[in-house]
Amino acid sequence: MNIIWTLLLLALNSSNGGNSTPAPADDSIGSLPRIFQSSYHTFVANAAQGRLDDPLPPSMLVAPPQVEAPIVKGIYVTAYSAGGERMEQLIDLLDNTELNSMVIDLKDDTGYITYKTDNPKLQELGKPQPFIRDIDALMARLDKHEIYPIARVVVFKDSILAKKHPEYSFVHSDGSVWSNSKGDAFVNPYNKEVWEYNLEIAKEAAKLGFKEIQFDYVRFPEGFEKRADSLKYYKDERSRVDAVTSFVKYAKEELEPLGVKVSVDIFGYAASVPAAEGIGQDFVKISENVDIICPMIYPSHYTSGWFNAKDPDTAPYQTIKGATIDTLKKLEPLGDNKPLIRPWIQDFTASWLGKGHYVKYGKHEVEEQIRALKELNVDEYLLWNASNRYTSGVEYK
Repeated sequence: MNIIWTLLLLALNSSNGGNSTPAPADDSIGSLPRIFQSSYHTFVANAAQGRLDDPLPPSMLVAPPQVEAPIVKGIYVTAYSAGGERMEQLIDLLDNTELNSMVIDLKDDTGYITYKTDNPKLQELGKPQPFIRDIDALMARLDKHEIYPIARVVVFKDSILAKKHPEYSFVHSDGSVWSNSKGDAFVNPYNKEVWEYNLEIAKEAAKLGFKEIQFDYVRFPEGFEKRADSLKYYKDERSRVDAVTSFVKYAKEELEPLGVKVSVDIFGYAASVPAAEGIGQDFVKISENVDIICPMIYPSHYTSGWFNAKDPDTAPYQTIKGATIDTLKKLEPLGDNKPLIRPWIQDFTASWLGKGHYVKYGKHEVEEQIRALKELNVDEYLLWNASNRYTSGVEYK
């Protein structure tokens, strides 16, 4: 029997608890990717007549097309906001401006899965917390307001998985899990089980109706090169860059049949240096394997002297323009294969930089960043504010 039909049978058997014969179409059709649904009826009819070797219908020969996306201008939304009262204000902001998208935490920086899931694998490896009390209601609400939904999945920064399975993480000689100065633990990009776990969340997000999966913390911990030889962890012959790139490539291959887009967040400075080998991020290699690359080019994240700015945070236009030029130059060798560039920009005040090294961010500072992007024909962007309090009155051109 043709292998695609075999895969279809396996999908149907799985949805029917492993029964060896297909259930009536109406019982199983909803569990299949939409592009397979019409072909399923043909399959059942052919099976009944013993004609499973008939030529495959055209819809079975291609992956479902990716959803058409708008020109995305979006905001970051925590699970707390998505499941709480603030969501009303955020939806109102999008209803009354040119903003049209939300990047919502489905697996957050701690490793919590932020909604109720019945998936046994996710329940076993993760820690579901229903910050979003009714995920289906949320998706319906986003659809009603024509908001493009992006699921944020934090990958290798995951204290919950690291503590549940130290063998997936980095451990000291005494067996304790390593954590950074903030108490955050990471899991190992070399570990295939970690890949599969995060992809299980991404696939569930696609089934829930998210149009794009955005992977964040696709890297080793900062400064890992200083402790790589003192910690115990699984590794193979690949470099750290190749391990991270391999995950991104695999994720794209696994998610493409579901018709969703794949984006990756990456340090902005990765576009301005040959490669961030310590954390395993190579801007070009990652970009080759995604639909959208999202460099985090917050002015506050650049130190004195970058882009000829004494204090980059005080020069939002100059900093964003310099960072974007570096991004465009870095991706130029990819030609027609380069991904869409959709930077993260700053809508928060970096007071921790100290007096004289920062400015209060408001309408002017946000618009200056957008102006710099527009001058370089970068039309898409995402606004970051960790508390989801966005500046009012901004012209989102």
